[in-house]
Amino acid sequence: MNEQRVHQIFEVSLLLKGAHALVECVGGLLLAVVGTGTIVSLVNRLTQEELVDDPHDFIAGHLMDAAGHFSVGTQHFYAFYLLSHGLIKIALVAGLLWGKLWAYPASLVALLVFIVYQLYRFSYTHSAGLIVLTIFDLIVIWLIWHEYRLVLRHKVASR
Repeated sequence: MNEQRVHQIFEVSLLLKGAHALVECVGGLLLAVVGTGTIVSLVNRLTQEELVDDPHDFIAGHLMDAAGHFSVGTQHFYAFYLLSHGLIKIALVAGLLWGKLWAYPASLVALLVFIVYQLYRFSYTHSAGLIVLTIFDLIVIWLIWHEYRLVLRHKVASR
């Protein structure tokens, strides 16, 4: 694969990371302003018909269980986590897209920290989504590392 194609994949991965970060920020803000009662009520409305049709529906049952255990403390944790995670990723994606040299190592460190946390959470939840996100993050780390080496090589050559 040629360098131009790898760079295009790098840029697309950054745009996907940026879009995901925006969704996290919106989700964090919504969790911060919406009460737990509203969340439980929404989950009830979304799952009620499915549970009437199939009382043992896996997804609807797990959503209802999660909503039943959704405390104010849990809500505040996820609001903070999503908002801070999203804002950090937006800053890093912007720095990378603008070619800021600091953003490459900062992004590598941040993504590694996120991966460690995702694997920690996976040890409790066994969520396939966390594995998919971790694999995507590992691909993005490789792309960032590859781009960083090219940027540094170009910077040294231009001196």
